[in-house]
Amino acid sequence: MPSSTYTCILWDVDGTIADASAGILPRLRQVLASYDLPEPDADALSLWIGPPILESFQLRAGMDAVQAEEAVTRYRGLAAADGYAASVDLYPGVADVLRAVHAAGIPQATASTKPENQVQAILDHYELSPLFTAVSGARVGMIGNHDGKSFVIAQALERLRAAGADVSHPVLIGDRHHDVDGAAEHGIPVIFSEWGFGRPAEAEGAKARVADAAELHALLLG
Repeated sequence: MPSSTYTCILWDVDGTIADASAGILPRLRQVLASYDLPEPDADALSLWIGPPILESFQLRAGMDAVQAEEAVTRYRGLAAADGYAASVDLYPGVADVLRAVHAAGIPQATASTKPENQVQAILDHYELSPLFTAVSGARVGMIGNHDGKSFVIAQALERLRAAGADVSHPVLIGDRHHDVDGAAEHGIPVIFSEWGFGRPAEAEGAKARVADAAELHALLLG
């Protein structure tokens, strides 16, 4: 049976497991247009995927706190109407890595700043839920005091621990600097997925970088 140096594995979702850009980007364009804001180009829009969306409405669209909270509510309303798993694709080979890790007996959890109900919907849609010991995402309804990466990582570790998992040597798989920074707060190494939405410089501080699922499988299971 394959072995691993890690006792549990935490996964970001957007840009790591799933590519939800086909649904996210049109919704962002629609919300920005509702405020008569200019539409960013495609490269700029892609940087919205991964970080807490409230943060992006403030930092990237220049909204104040009240307006940003309203924009998040509009965005989530569109997502609910579309269906949380609509226009979401899995990255090639990642589901196979999830299955291999599960078969090796290593507990897995999500650690996503995406609302937890949306994370669960994607996992259920692709029949991946049984592969996870715990699902951790942003608390549904949380907007003003949004749940950042450090929070969802802590929540994932707590839920894994409660399920009896060994959390002494975790690793996080992610694609943005928020993943690297959030994991660093817990002393957790990061494997940076280059197939996601982060730019190369965002991998600074990560333990390793992987170009595809085969490389990730080799790092996790040898």
